[in-house]
Amino acid sequence: MDDLDKKLLNSIQSGFPICSRPYGAIGEMLDMGETEVLERLKKLKESGIIRRIGGNFGPENLGYFSTLCAAKVPEDKLEAFTETVNSYPGVTHNYIRENDWNVWFTFIEPSREIIASNLEEIADKTGVREILNLPATHVFKIRAKFAL
Repeated sequence: MDDLDKKLLNSIQSGFPICSRPYGAIGEMLDMGETEVLERLKKLKESGIIRRIGGNFGPENLGYFSTLCAAKVPEDKLEAFTETVNSYPGVTHNYIRENDWNVWFTFIEPSREIIASNLEEIADKTGVREILNLPATHVFKIRAKFAL
């Protein structure tokens, strides 16, 4: 990564331009052409530095509900359990931790009932019955920006 890549990554972390040619607008801000912006971003994605570029939405502002879940998953069921959890489109994150509660994931759905039903379905499919449903009672949003 060179200095221009770092400037590019710093510029797209927040305040992404909402216009018909956002990569051209980014290029103008950084004294680059739109093609160069796209080529650099493609290389950063291919190298694994960028996972994705996309919007972040506040689920509560869209009428959705979010919950944090934790599960006690035996080692021999980890792969099947995480594959099952990841098959649900409402799962946004899924992590393995070094703890008895070793799989943590977030679920976003239009209702708490759908979340509960999905968790019951996951338990039925995987045989993992110890799954905590920890819905947010208050959301504290932080701005995660990494200065490069």
